[in-house]
Amino acid sequence: MRLLVTGGAGYIGSVVSRLLLAEGHDVTVLDDLSTGHADAVADGAEFVQADIADAGVVLARQSYDGVVHFAAKSLVGQSVVDPSLYWRTNVGGTRELLDAVTAHGVPRFVFSSTAAVYGEPEELPIRETAPARPTNPYGASKLAVDMMLGGEATAHGLAAVSLRYFNVGGASRGAGERHAMETHLIPIALDAAAGVRPALDIYGTDWPTPDGTCIRDYVHVEDLARAHLLALNAAQPSQHLICNLGNGGGFSVREVVETIREVTGLAVPVNESSRRPGDPATLVASHELAADALGWTPTADLSRIVADAWDFHRSRRTTQTSVS
Repeated sequence: MRLLVTGGAGYIGSVVSRLLLAEGHDVTVLDDLSTGHADAVADGAEFVQADIADAGVVLARQSYDGVVHFAAKSLVGQSVVDPSLYWRTNVGGTRELLDAVTAHGVPRFVFSSTAAVYGEPEELPIRETAPARPTNPYGASKLAVDMMLGGEATAHGLAAVSLRYFNVGGASRGAGERHAMETHLIPIALDAAAGVRPALDIYGTDWPTPDGTCIRDYVHVEDLARAHLLALNAAQPSQHLICNLGNGGGFSVREVVETIREVTGLAVPVNESSRRPGDPATLVASHELAADALGWTPTADLSRIVADAWDFHRSRRTTQTSVS
């Protein structure tokens, strides 16, 4: 297939692009590099530096068999402070992209959604039947796109799949996680272990969980990439399939820290502080529908997620040291 990957210079998009190329597909990456990295674009992919609102120019040049859409703003805190950025980029930009998809007859669309659309769940693990009640503009903007995709499938016969997940970790095929503004537990904890930052902040040790710290869902980025490839193959005309991607159990903050200590052999300095307002005690998603509809189940355990992330972390540090 000839595929357009928006946000393909970012963490997940770069891994998915590499997997698609390895599977024999033709890949064009569209990314404005506002948060992505030009050197993360997969070798063998055509790269177009542009906004997703300008995707029609790319889609007009030749026929495409599908779009895999990652390009988005994705910081929860930032979305609360600057909601217009999230509505403008995630919703307005995607609306322009979908108009171009319709205009140029692209038959498939796989969307990187988020389990944040569910807000604070009533039942765990979260299933697709759970009510969508996002608690921040980021989650709301992703839900808006999910709703648009349902309309596009009905009105224009688009074969659409939304994949909803929480936390992604690890590295694959030479690509890994690196953000200018890091908010994710595993890379922050690795930085603390490596001495790049003084400590990891643990927000709350009195949660109603076995060890008192929050529990979150983690999926290896390679497993996640495989789900996107399966979604392209499973997409059906005039249908919008929504699947959660989770490990179904989750890991506590202390479990992640202990795993990092075991994998790296290094201490992870921590600061224990009070809970943050709005943090649920546990967030984990079910993958039962993904198993049935896509044939997908996660394969990597937490140790492998951390080990692959640590290998990438060290390779980046080595590269930065040699350059400086």
